[in-house]
Amino acid sequence: MNRIFEKYISCKSCLKLFSILLFVLCTTVAFAQNEPRTILDFNKDWRFYLGDEAKAKIITFNDSDWRTLNLPHDWSIEGQFSKHHLSTTQEGALPTGIGWYRKAFTVSTSAKGKAVFIEFDGIYRNSEVWINGHSLGIRPYGYSSFRYELSTYLKFGREKNVLAVRVDNSAQPNSRWYTGSGIYRNVRLVTTSQIAVNQWGTFVTTPTVTSQKAVIALQTSIRKAVGRTSKGELPTIRLVSTILDAAGKEVATQTTQSVRLIDTLITVSQQVDVSNPILWSVEKPYLYKLVTRIYNQNRLEDRYETPLGIRSFKFDPATGFSLNGQPMKILGVCLHHDLGALGAAVNRRAMQRQLELLKAMGCNAIRTAHNPPAPEFLDLCDEMGFLVMDEAFDMWKKKKSKQDYGLTWDTWHKTDLEDMVRRDRNHPSIFIWSIGNEIREQFDSTGITIANELASIVKTLDTTRPVTSALTENIPDKNFIYRSGALDILGFNYKHEAYADFPKTFPNQVVLASETGSSLQTRGHYDMPSDSVRMWGKGGPTKFTDGNPDWTASAYDNEAAYWGSTHEQTWKVIKKLPHMAGLFIWTGFDYLGEPHPYPWPARSSYFGILDLAGFPKDVYYLYQSEWTNKPVLHIFPHWNWPKGKTVDVWAYYNQADEVELFLNDKSLGVQKKTGDELHVMWRVKYEPGTLKAVSRKNGREVLIRTMSTAGKPAKIQLIADRTALNADGKDLSFITVNVLDEQGNLIPDANHLITFSVNGGGTLVGVDNGYQASLESFKANYRKVYNGKCLAIIQTNEKAGRIRVKATSEGLQGAEIELVSQ
Repeated sequence: MNRIFEKYISCKSCLKLFSILLFVLCTTVAFAQNEPRTILDFNKDWRFYLGDEAKAKIITFNDSDWRTLNLPHDWSIEGQFSKHHLSTTQEGALPTGIGWYRKAFTVSTSAKGKAVFIEFDGIYRNSEVWINGHSLGIRPYGYSSFRYELSTYLKFGREKNVLAVRVDNSAQPNSRWYTGSGIYRNVRLVTTSQIAVNQWGTFVTTPTVTSQKAVIALQTSIRKAVGRTSKGELPTIRLVSTILDAAGKEVATQTTQSVRLIDTLITVSQQVDVSNPILWSVEKPYLYKLVTRIYNQNRLEDRYETPLGIRSFKFDPATGFSLNGQPMKILGVCLHHDLGALGAAVNRRAMQRQLELLKAMGCNAIRTAHNPPAPEFLDLCDEMGFLVMDEAFDMWKKKKSKQDYGLTWDTWHKTDLEDMVRRDRNHPSIFIWSIGNEIREQFDSTGITIANELASIVKTLDTTRPVTSALTENIPDKNFIYRSGALDILGFNYKHEAYADFPKTFPNQVVLASETGSSLQTRGHYDMPSDSVRMWGKGGPTKFTDGNPDWTASAYDNEAAYWGSTHEQTWKVIKKLPHMAGLFIWTGFDYLGEPHPYPWPARSSYFGILDLAGFPKDVYYLYQSEWTNKPVLHIFPHWNWPKGKTVDVWAYYNQADEVELFLNDKSLGVQKKTGDELHVMWRVKYEPGTLKAVSRKNGREVLIRTMSTAGKPAKIQLIADRTALNADGKDLSFITVNVLDEQGNLIPDANHLITFSVNGGGTLVGVDNGYQASLESFKANYRKVYNGKCLAIIQTNEKAGRIRVKATSEGLQGAEIELVSQ
């Protein structure tokens, strides 16, 4: 808009003032036109104070010296790693505490008589919210979404309103992993008519699905805040529900006339048919949209949108899982909610990148371990084609940490579970509800009572999806949650040796591996020999001194926690058992906290298939060779070793029946996978040069991979995952930083300190290198590479333009890369 007036207004200050006035005018016009529902991003320009300030709830409190920032925000990730922040070894060694947020805002007089709400997608944790000094409520659980109505306390026109939020994450330990602290998910200001669809007020199901027709069942919860009409009659409305295809074309409509609003909350049921539906699947996640309109006489009172994916699925005790009638294995991973160097602060692009990397590996399912995720994460799973096990709790009444959710269980569990199901039940990606993970009540009779209560809460709100709980005890007589009969699906964690006997142990029960693995790996580090498995804990190394002095685990798939297994051990069992519906690997990515097997200064997990920076570990290619149809040939480790050292060379491959390995053009022999093997290995006496692997099928070459001895470090390489970005203040570019020799070979043990500078329309918001014991700040403008690599994360500003990123290091040729935001 500004460009239209630039030639008429030469003064930049005048132009800026004109733009502000134009924005205000447009906003006022929007209210004047009686928009039935407005949803405003409420993330900008909050004041923040780290510490406790009791007077901050008061509207006249002076917060001018507080920091100004945008949400979502995680104050913990901004801190320095320190042993002093540890109450146990599990939370990530970053600061917690108490923080306050305040936001001043005005509301147009045209909003008088409307219903105004503030919606929070998640605050960690123990939040209390005030509007103009009036307490709206508290919410202990850090993963719940919730809203408060502001209407009664608002001032309209030029008078300012003040929203204040106190967040208390001081009581530690309250989690077994890094949680983050603050208003770490998105916030919205929602204004509706007095007659409107209630929060999460639509429920869309697909009870009948064929290629010719889908029957869509609709339930709409309508909220009425007005009383009787001027004639003393109850108001009546007309409900119109329209299905749109992905192009926005109407494909079906159902209208219900003369709905009498006899209560403050009523539910209207409808049914529509969609002919020749395009089905949602993991390969083609096609989405329709439901548009709900409420008319009072001929006045539009509300317009509400709901995503819709038309699909059917089935679990069978003997044959596992099928989607739209097609048998498929659930190939899943568990994910915690942190986003590496960005912490818990939600960013859609960061979550999308994680899912892209997992999709390329062949993953088709996510377990949200062990809590409800951000709504945007579920949107992405809908759009990208992932099945989701949506999980509610890590503990019930019996605590796992001294200050955890068990303290508020009695008061809040019903509300929190109901809100999760209502919020998430329209996502086609969700196919299982999980009511808990490794719950301690499974070992006594309290598990029967609570499991039945929780399953009943879920079934009251949704009967279209099965209920499970991730169990550790697989002996039927000893597992009280199983004995409750509340679970539709039995999810078992680890103990893969028992999987084959499940049809006898649990006859006629659907079973899946809800958590597997806990394999331990550090990207780019290799301990030999590689053909012996080391289980950390019982029966294996138990102390830090039994491990490596640099807090590393071998990237060969040969180390695991005592309760778990290597990746190969579990997958080779599950792939052969049709009654096992699938698996969820612990975990897709490394995550902050729970640094088993090492204590401080290790501060993040070793379990991921990808490291904390999102760099694949070698086992990533095992799954890619097993779970995708793309040709794969991956050889490792690197080829820089002391001369004469015996080196184990592994290869993951598919679409071939053999691999031949060459060193400096001399054949080291052909290897073939036999039996249930998932990799091949050569034991090679090291000499510098080039290692080459050739995979063949029926004697014909499929793929060639080479790896050469790297020379002296010479230069920096920058590779951006995306160079064209959106100038929205949120979009990200993840830049991989490599240290190379003159020939372009990665230096596998490089640890250079890289310094970054950013000019133009972007900001450096995070750095990382994936090393689990790195204590450098995620928010610094520098990072040491680890095993040749590190990561820089650039976030756009709201002004379009070019972003120049420069990386320098002493003794190396620097590098620059240009991004464009528009």
